[in-house]
Amino acid sequence: MTLEQFFHQVPRAALAFSGGTDSAFLMWASKRYGCDLRAYYIKTAFQPAFELEDARRLAKELDVPMTVIELDVLAVKKAAENGPRRCYYCKKALFTQLRQAAADDGYTVLLDGTNASDDAGDRPGMVALRELEVRSPLRECGITKAEVRRLSREAGLFTWNKPAYACLATRIPTGTTLTAEMLTKVERAEAAMAGLGFTDFRVRVADGAARLQVTEDQLPLVLAKREEILKALAPEFAAVTLDLAPRGASV
Repeated sequence: MTLEQFFHQVPRAALAFSGGTDSAFLMWASKRYGCDLRAYYIKTAFQPAFELEDARRLAKELDVPMTVIELDVLAVKKAAENGPRRCYYCKKALFTQLRQAAADDGYTVLLDGTNASDDAGDRPGMVALRELEVRSPLRECGITKAEVRRLSREAGLFTWNKPAYACLATRIPTGTTLTAEMLTKVERAEAAMAGLGFTDFRVRVADGAARLQVTEDQLPLVLAKREEILKALAPEFAAVTLDLAPRGASV
């Protein structure tokens, strides 16, 4: 099945829109193939501010209506406890609220941007989506991440080469209770790193310190900007360390 065929079968739908590459391309495809689509962005403490900015920008560029829903995800006890199934409880809460908002607006089909490269398996978050009967057109049509990027570039979407961005909760060790203060520290630290020219990186929390994880080609930049990094992250963390296994490496 192609995306064109999918949207002919599903001419009206709600989209869980993150502002990322996959859901951005899905929004574009729905517009191209005549689907009556409304996007829903769920704003929580797990998402950095720039994601909402990107979502609003693309929705405006594609002229797709977008609703922003706020959710206190830290009030979801099992999500805030940050156990191994945190993603299940988080996704369940987010998509339950999203589905209700979409239903209130008259939308009965809910879509997300999971692509054919994603290992759905029994990942907690994917289990929640299946339970809530969320459909993933990219996955159903066999469209991989590489294809999403290629097609997005051809379509002129600014998100075509946007790095994958897992939620801020993934920066905190499993089992460590999540707090708004901790998540804000990470967001500010990552914003500071981006301001220094770093891309596709993570600032992870390790025993109260910041552990930087960058791609191999950016390792020299860390050393070149060592003093600037320390100064930028000092307000958030007492110590800064570097993960010598580059981001994206198999080790």
